[in-house]
Amino acid sequence: MKRVKSACIYQTLCFLQKPEYNFPPATALEMNRAEYAKYKADMDKVGTRYQILEEPESPDGSITVKVRKHYNKDIDVGEYFN
Repeated sequence: MKRVKSACIYQTLCFLQKPEYNFPPATALEMNRAEYAKYKADMDKVGTRYQILEEPESPDGSITVKVRKHYNKDIDVGEYFN
């Protein structure tokens, strides 16, 4: 019988506005920061364990986030968060 011993999920997320809206980069960055803050607050609210590995901001106002997070609360993350 196979059992998962430890697990996590690694994601690369990009927070950006639709190009057709033509927001100035400063406005787009502010909107993306707000959306990113809400994303983190939502994970905190439900108790998701996570680590932000990178979060660079681009000149066009987008934010690319690399995050490692606990996928299933019933399964240990093992050494993934060390």
